[in-house]
Amino acid sequence: MRIDIQMGERIVVGTLNDSASSRDLLAQLPLTLDMSDHGSVEKTGPLPIELSTDEAPESADPNPGDIGYYAPGNDFVLYYGNQSAFPGIVILGTMDETGSQTVGSMDGDVTVRVSRSE
Repeated sequence: MRIDIQMGERIVVGTLNDSASSRDLLAQLPLTLDMSDHGSVEKTGPLPIELSTDEAPESADPNPGDIGYYAPGNDFVLYYGNQSAFPGIVILGTMDETGSQTVGSMDGDVTVRVSRSE
């Protein structure tokens, strides 16, 4: 399942895994999210509807380039730096090889459009 993540003129392609959380995200697309920087490792933005966490582990250790969901905050997350394992993180998939660099180069708050890839 592929998605486009657009930040301004830049587009990063993501590949979602086949989880209940990812399927719930796909059902909400397209979305426009206001995302904020946290800890110089991730951009997060609230989703309008919670994602299912059925069969998801209680925590995850995301890598730069991962796409995630932070269940306690109902946030869509794009990881561009090293985040240690943390309860409530669900890995939804990965961004293409330019993803972490592209997201990390966007200073401060950004508006992101997430849609299904054509």
